[in-house]
Amino acid sequence: MNALALKLLVLTEVRLRMRRTGTLVAVLALIAATWLMVGDPAKGQAMIVADNVRVAYTSSCLALGSAGLGGLFFGLAGFYLVRGRMSEDMRSGAGAVLAATPVSNAVFLLGRWLGGVAYLCGLLLIFMLTMLVLHLLRGQGPIQLLVYLQTFAMLLLPLLFFTAAMALLCDAWAPLMGRRGDVLYFIFYLAQLAGPIVLTADSNDAWSPLLLLDFSGMGATVLTVKAMLHTSNFAIGGGDFNPALPPVILPTWLWSAELGATRVGCALVALLPLLPAWRLFHRFAPDRVKVRASGGGRWSPLALANRLLRPLMRLVRPLFGLAARVPGTAGQALAVLALTLVSNPAAVAAALVLLIVGSVLPVAALGSVVIAAIAIWGVLVSDIGVRDHQHDVDAMSGTAPGGAVRRYGAQLLASCLLALLFTAPVLWRWTMAAPLRAAALSTGVLALAGVASLLGGLSRSARTFLALFLFGLYIATQATKVPVLDVVGFNGVATTQTVGVQLLLGLALAAGGLWHERWRSARN
Repeated sequence: MNALALKLLVLTEVRLRMRRTGTLVAVLALIAATWLMVGDPAKGQAMIVADNVRVAYTSSCLALGSAGLGGLFFGLAGFYLVRGRMSEDMRSGAGAVLAATPVSNAVFLLGRWLGGVAYLCGLLLIFMLTMLVLHLLRGQGPIQLLVYLQTFAMLLLPLLFFTAAMALLCDAWAPLMGRRGDVLYFIFYLAQLAGPIVLTADSNDAWSPLLLLDFSGMGATVLTVKAMLHTSNFAIGGGDFNPALPPVILPTWLWSAELGATRVGCALVALLPLLPAWRLFHRFAPDRVKVRASGGGRWSPLALANRLLRPLMRLVRPLFGLAARVPGTAGQALAVLALTLVSNPAAVAAALVLLIVGSVLPVAALGSVVIAAIAIWGVLVSDIGVRDHQHDVDAMSGTAPGGAVRRYGAQLLASCLLALLFTAPVLWRWTMAAPLRAAALSTGVLALAGVASLLGGLSRSARTFLALFLFGLYIATQATKVPVLDVVGFNGVATTQTVGVQLLLGLALAAGGLWHERWRSARN
């Protein structure tokens, strides 16, 4: 009975997740990221560079580099793609049915976890197949499938186990089911990503128990490259090299017995979040969790901050009066903006701090202000396009003047106005001192707002945009010299060409979103 229930749970999880629009978006983003990883050596690009010499694109090089870089995607975006099933069950009413079944909590949660792991493994398979295609185009030597399978398993399976386990824990414990779980995981992910890398950089290649917490595999990748190339001066993900020097060739088999055992131990440690998930699982009890998974008013840092900063809501109230007096889409956009700020007093405080900091810091230091502003803004706008659907007022708000099309335009405009609220001083000062950076900020906000609105309308989930946004933001802060990644200008390397592309992309996304809403309204 338990075996049959477990099988049905896993298959159902995989099927439901594979049918999501967010999965299609993730696959397309994964394929695009894969092509960017494997630069063309003929154009002066290489995945791994050591001592100004590129590493030849053999199976071991491509497998190691792609698995190490791919862990950034799967560890961050994978979490947001996997979690959220409990909330869907409660909104659809399936949670009450599941709670009444004789399946135990342990079997139910194990099935959910195995389904999440199987889903992520499906994405991992697509990632590896894309790498094999790139090997045929740019690689050297034969495709050694066992090398790819071994490297991907060693580096990424512990990460998939941990990601699915953390997503399950956040869904099983009511206080973490909402946005607070998303934000806290992002902070935790960055912390666990940095630790093993710093450790391996300063440990003279000595083994440490902290490598058992290297879920991302970056620490293991650094140790392996240092051991194989006998140098600490290397870059994974791209770097300058001397084309006149012959490339270095990595050995076929890279993993020592000690490091292999460490990765197996890391995979076992990755299962530990399942224990508190089992103990804390709410089993859809209405006295422990609500449909919107607000945590029943329990303590959390964000909820506490919003309660303490509630007096700041008075600053937002005049916006409602202004929205009532302004006609058309502009008035509706002001109402959406006011509702967003009233729901998040901490965002009002952040806007005031950014206003002061953006006005007094030197122009050269404004990039860091934009990073903070856009990070906060991205978390807020991910919810704007799906708020009506999540509160079951989608049909009602669609009957307002202008219908769903005007509502979409108002949400898009409100997202842009919210970004202006956070970045107005920086935008003004950049307009005077660095016009290209100001143009990058303006067009980048338009493009990102278009992506958030379109993905919200397609997937009906805030996490589709949030996963890709946080992943892209992290990559952009690391690759500070790549113009195409300087979407909002905080790195100062955006070009006229990238700004123009962003403007066209933003307009195309806005038009595509409006068309989709018009098509959906006509169909319904």
